Amino acid sequence: MEPELSVIDACDLKMVDPGKVAAVRRSLPRSEDVVELADVFSLLSDPGRLRLLMSLLEGGEMCVCDLAATTALSESSVSHALRLLRAHRIVSVSRRGRMAYYRLDDGHVRMLLDLGLTHTGHTVAMHPEVHDSETGRG
Repeated sequence: MEPELSVIDACDLKMVDPGKVAAVRRSLPRSEDVVELADVFSLLSDPGRLRLLMSLLEGGEMCVCDLAATTALSESSVSHALRLLRAHRIVSVSRRGRMAYYRLDDGHVRMLLDLGLTHTGHTVAMHPEVHDSETGRG
């Protein structure tokens, strides 16, 4: 059974500050942009794809076989993940003969990954149960 909404959590008014609401609504991105951003974040939610991106962050441009060896994923899994990431402009590819070399598409992706890693470093202090479960300490 869900707990009832406490009086302190409920608003008596539909809006406390209509001016602020209007200003924030004007500054929000278009719905299409929010959907596209949600798609990017959903792609980044897969640990295998993140390992690929971290490998590209560290190694620069890499071929599928080297990415498979780095991430311990199959070449088929790596190729599939790279197709998805390429379709969303997260990685780009250059071909040299029969070899395809992948790299992060631009500095924005690198910055997003760096910020995400920085954030996860802070979450251990905020969520000690995660750290405890990883180390076996409780």
